[in-house]
Amino acid sequence: MKQIFCIGELLIDFVGENQGSDLSKALVFTKKAGGAPANVSCAIARLGGSSAFIGCIGEDPFGAFLLDVLQRNNVDTSYVQRSETFTTLAFVSLAEDGERDFVFSRGADRELAYEAHVKKSFKGNMIHLGAATALLGGPLEAAYGHYFFDALTQRSFISFDPNYRHDLWKHKEDIFKKKCIPFIEKANLCKFSLEEALLLSGKEDPEEACAVLHAMGTEMIVITLGEDGTYLSTPGASGTIPSIPVNPVDTTGAGDAFIGCLLWQLSQQANPESMAGNFGELSEMVRVANAAGALTTTQFGAIESLPDQEKLKEALA
Repeated sequence: MKQIFCIGELLIDFVGENQGSDLSKALVFTKKAGGAPANVSCAIARLGGSSAFIGCIGEDPFGAFLLDVLQRNNVDTSYVQRSETFTTLAFVSLAEDGERDFVFSRGADRELAYEAHVKKSFKGNMIHLGAATALLGGPLEAAYGHYFFDALTQRSFISFDPNYRHDLWKHKEDIFKKKCIPFIEKANLCKFSLEEALLLSGKEDPEEACAVLHAMGTEMIVITLGEDGTYLSTPGASGTIPSIPVNPVDTTGAGDAFIGCLLWQLSQQANPESMAGNFGELSEMVRVANAAGALTTTQFGAIESLPDQEKLKEALA
């Protein structure tokens, strides 16, 4: 089984408890561990995979809490850095259908420093790049680019998720698109929401979007469609893989659970990049990953809701 290195932000989500209202009306918040790449690392480990997280948190109680969450979920934390800068915070509101709205207070996540010795650990393994805050400049973006180059030189399997957040890229969408293109060009697998796929391709439906995104370079594309499942596209075939019916209460982390489960399955392949030529087997992996994502929406909080193998098998049965 290959180890999967998840690179990006680890932060505190303060979730407004008055579901159905916006942040301006929230009075009480619940503290949760968050950050898309960190969620993915926990999703992989919860299923019995081998994951490591690369990111930066503060030397403060929130940072200590986040480190403890990763360790309790069996994520390798030996690459986590600590900074005197305060741990990054995100304030989240939930609509009645479980969809989210974010406001960020950035801190330590941007302070990640590149460490050259990590490169040797990438050889023969897999890298997942979550870009919610990683392309906003500063040390984090520089380190992110270095690790991406290292993954290429080590011939690692590369997964990329742009994790577009409107609050972070308001009026700068063209810059976001430009910064994502090099990763789409070189990644073996790209995971998009429908909004991201249409934004980055300039098209109006998943099929047309995938044609543009494949032309950039990536061979395996998954576009999550919520309750409608996932649109899977490879150079040879494409189609929508249905999900399982659930009653969602909080969609936070559903996409992270999905891609974590898909990467966990791919990590068990001798040559995961070859799955681009096996649409049938890849479709079955996506079907399993859809169930993981759906299960995560049935409880509040991303990491606490991630399924283990037993819960996943029950849902698929």
